[in-house]
Amino acid sequence: MRKNSIKNTRVNSEVQRELSNLILREIKDPRISTMTTIVGVEVSPDLKTAKVYVSVLGNEEQQQETYKGLKSAASFLRSQLAKNMNMRNTPELEFIMDKSIEYGVNMSKLIDDLNK
Repeated sequence: MRKNSIKNTRVNSEVQRELSNLILREIKDPRISTMTTIVGVEVSPDLKTAKVYVSVLGNEEQQQETYKGLKSAASFLRSQLAKNMNMRNTPELEFIMDKSIEYGVNMSKLIDDLNK
């Protein structure tokens, strides 16, 4: 399976949707912020690993705590993915903090300030 194939794109979006639901409904860790968003998922073509891009709206401390909470919940999330999705292999989850939404909000503020 090529990296940009239709099947890989479909698997990425399904894993993203399922992880979003699991984080919202199943995880009870108080470290994980309620303002956590799964921005994107890149599952490797062999389905062994998945890079999960996470955005947290909040300060740096909240982001770090959420990252720690997600890292400790990775095995639970993987087991739930295996149970909920019919995949040959269930990928190992690697969480990566994505600051693009925060960057966009800051740029929008700067533009608004310049227009005033």
